[in-house]
Amino acid sequence: MTDIDAGAAAPEETADAPGIRILAQFIRDLSFENPRAPESLRGGVAQPQIDLGVEMNARGRDDGFYEVDMKLSAAAKRDDGAVFVVELLYGGVFQITGVGPEDVEMVLLIECPRYLFPFARRIIADVTSDGGYPPFLLDPIDFASIYSARKAQAEQQVGHA
Repeated sequence: MTDIDAGAAAPEETADAPGIRILAQFIRDLSFENPRAPESLRGGVAQPQIDLGVEMNARGRDDGFYEVDMKLSAAAKRDDGAVFVVELLYGGVFQITGVGPEDVEMVLLIECPRYLFPFARRIIADVTSDGGYPPFLLDPIDFASIYSARKAQAEQQVGHA
């Protein structure tokens, strides 16, 4: 009797299958400002308005891997001023295999941020909690929609140039 899995693909069959491998994840930059503490921590005050920002960048490296940076920012404000501001630049190094050159950009700006997001979300929740507030949990982000909107905007700008 052998231990061969009849349903497993032979190595040569999977060599060209698309794949994403995370080689490293890291905080490139983290900033938390709590300008009005401890007064802003008192209970019974109105909930702040929170403005969110999301940016993604990717670049190839000399070693054939890719770096992806995701910048997340959240600024909480009330009528009387800023409550807190958090900015996180979270990065990863990825190996992309089995993806055609025409699809690499989509993988880097949609799929790679999906892998990074849960870790970045936890960092923001932890830092806001450590700042004295309830953990700020970012809602899931639709990176495909952001990518599509930015592509459409870039194409529109090229059309008007």
